[in-house]
Amino acid sequence: MTAFHPTARFPRGFRCASRNVGLKPEAKDLTLFVSEVDAAAAAVFTRNHFPGAPIIVGRETIRGGVLRAIIANSKVSNVATGAAGVANARRMAAAAAAELGTTPEQVLVSSTGVIGVQLPVEKIEAGVRGMSGDLQDDPLIGAEGIMTTDTHPKAISCTVGEATITWVAKGSGMIEPNMATMLAYIFTDAAIPAQTLDEMLRTAIGRSFNMLSVDTDTSTSDTCAILANGLAGPVDEGAFLQALTAGCVRMTEILGRDGEGAEHLLRVQVRGARDDREARVIAKAVLNSPLVKTMVHGADPNVGRLLMAVGKCFDCAIHPASTDAWINGYQVVRGGERLPFDDATVRQALTAEVVDLEIALGVGPADATAYGCDLTKGYIEENASYYSS
Repeated sequence: MTAFHPTARFPRGFRCASRNVGLKPEAKDLTLFVSEVDAAAAAVFTRNHFPGAPIIVGRETIRGGVLRAIIANSKVSNVATGAAGVANARRMAAAAAAELGTTPEQVLVSSTGVIGVQLPVEKIEAGVRGMSGDLQDDPLIGAEGIMTTDTHPKAISCTVGEATITWVAKGSGMIEPNMATMLAYIFTDAAIPAQTLDEMLRTAIGRSFNMLSVDTDTSTSDTCAILANGLAGPVDEGAFLQALTAGCVRMTEILGRDGEGAEHLLRVQVRGARDDREARVIAKAVLNSPLVKTMVHGADPNVGRLLMAVGKCFDCAIHPASTDAWINGYQVVRGGERLPFDDATVRQALTAEVVDLEIALGVGPADATAYGCDLTKGYIEENASYYSS
């Protein structure tokens, strides 16, 4: 089992800075992550048909497989802004490169926030000047500058051999990715080539960020990038992949628990599915059901909602006679029928901060786990005025 550090720390050669440059009234709204040497890099981006300008530019940038820095802003996502938005994303990269003494081709750009508003890039160009003097070793500082509706900055780290891996992320709503979640950056001092990083990243994402959903909505800005500067030398690739996946799963859980208005982390494990695709489809179907989400929020042991959510997966192999289900360890369904469990006991189990729903299908060898949260009034209140606020 991967042991995470009590306090997140950066690998050798990585630092960050964040500050307010006027995009938000007071809170930090611009972040720089910097490697002191060139880092092998890979990234995966949103599949949304309306990608933000930073995604368009980022897809070009990452083809080089080498990065020195990431610059990211919050408040304005630079999405649906046309050619001007793309030009502004390039200006962001150029401004960061000038500050750090590198080239724009080695700077990845990210933006998150409101869609359809032109980025005030002049504020970023002015604000990034001098940020190299603010660089420090605490990854939470960088996490602060990329927050939107997040309630807290998010960073974790662990050790693999002589190397360190650090994850920094933001995300609270508009989360059901086909690649990663919102903005997630992974840093390591292990020596791993870009192609191998890309393969490992996609493997880890498949078991973690791709199984996260807060509200079924895929952001236009999703980015997950990994940088490896090699300062710790080579590591065992099997051990690295195991730790990388564990950290991505842990960050997925942190993001799910911080979903907009969330009061519970919800994990749905499906086992005994016909194949991996069906296991993922069924786990997501249960996780994304508003009725299941509200069942959890209200601590209402209505197992009919679980059966409904599984049963609506029409293109999957579902055999009611072999379907069992558990709520936080209490079996509530056997062979497709509700068991005579004690309502008060299961209701109490549903009040736990982490709610695990387990479904055994009994038709095959595949399994998958989906991650998310309950649906509350807080989610509605947060999103009813997101653009205006």
